[in-house]
Amino acid sequence: MAAKKSFPLRINPDILAATQRWADDELRSVNAQIEYLLRQALLKEGRIKLVQQVTTVVESTDAKKKE
Repeated sequence: MAAKKSFPLRINPDILAATQRWADDELRSVNAQIEYLLRQALLKEGRIKLVQQVTTVVESTDAKKKE
């Protein structure tokens, strides 16, 4: 994994507060949440390619009982 660079960011306080709430909901730091949002935007716009996607499948216990 490439080393991370520090980058000072000026951000609107309301946007920062909303990002903090969202990060808390997803158990991330604000920094990780901002990086996640930037990565998703870059992928959506085709500016970067997805190198690897990890998918976790959750199976309910009800499905196992029916078998």
